[in-house]
Amino acid sequence: MPITPDYIRIADEIIGAVKAKKLKPEDKLPSIAQLAAQYGVGTSTIQMVYVRLEALRVIRRHQGKGIFITDPATWLGEF
Repeated sequence: MPITPDYIRIADEIIGAVKAKKLKPEDKLPSIAQLAAQYGVGTSTIQMVYVRLEALRVIRRHQGKGIFITDPATWLGEF
């Protein structure tokens, strides 16, 4: 059985939290360093998580402000 890479597993957990309404539109996500510490992975893994979520339109980045959840209505139908 193949092992799911950490970055996909973590991204899927964040998507699941949005679907479960634990994370809402405009909620700010932790910094890369904070999320890396929370999951016990390297910062490069979290960078890959955020790249994946951004490509899926789950998050948007605002330089100097942070990373925020987007409105699920714009992407949720794709899952």
